[in-house]
Amino acid sequence: MLRVSGVVKSYATPQGPLPVLKGVDLALAAGESLALLGESGSGKSTLLHLIGGLDEADRGEITFGGVALSTLADGERAALRREGIGIVFQQFNLMPGLTVADNLAFQARIAGRFDPVWRDELADRLGLANLGGRYPEELSGGQQQRVAIGRALAVKPRLVLADEPTGNLDEATGDEVLRLALDLVARTGCAFLMATHSTRLAARLDHRVRLASGVLVAP
Repeated sequence: MLRVSGVVKSYATPQGPLPVLKGVDLALAAGESLALLGESGSGKSTLLHLIGGLDEADRGEITFGGVALSTLADGERAALRREGIGIVFQQFNLMPGLTVADNLAFQARIAGRFDPVWRDELADRLGLANLGGRYPEELSGGQQQRVAIGRALAVKPRLVLADEPTGNLDEATGDEVLRLALDLVARTGCAFLMATHSTRLAARLDHRVRLASGVLVAP
């Protein structure tokens, strides 16, 4: 499903290039879950953005479903992201002017893959069935994160990328959100890659790696 080979990424600073990723390799099959551990600033978000086609690597290759991202134009990467990749951001990134029901359907509608039955099932499984008419500002942090997870899964993606999806939640709510996310991922059969600093949460996924000094090492 996903292969990352020798990926290098640096950012320009007044002091010169700042290397963040120094040759990252990983592979993830359909139906597998992988925890990407690392301290804040270790490059976890950078790697997820590269995999999601939101940024481009300096060197190396990222292949998704047999397609090398480097061969795709911007519009093609955007289409791949809409149709094949669900992204759960740490800050939720919900549409403030849309209700819960419409936020859940947003990405699927854009991708032309909206299934109202699946949307309603997601809402029910995520405890959102009675909140469909509310707006994000009327929800708790845990409820907003559930909407973000549902939105990512509504398109029935082949890969879900989750960037510290429980980072803004208390422990009990975070545990429940991750349990629901893994349950729904298992139901859809997609691959799941989660960036986290929590070894406790990482232990619940199939595999674990740690990003340190720009490379992946054993956790």
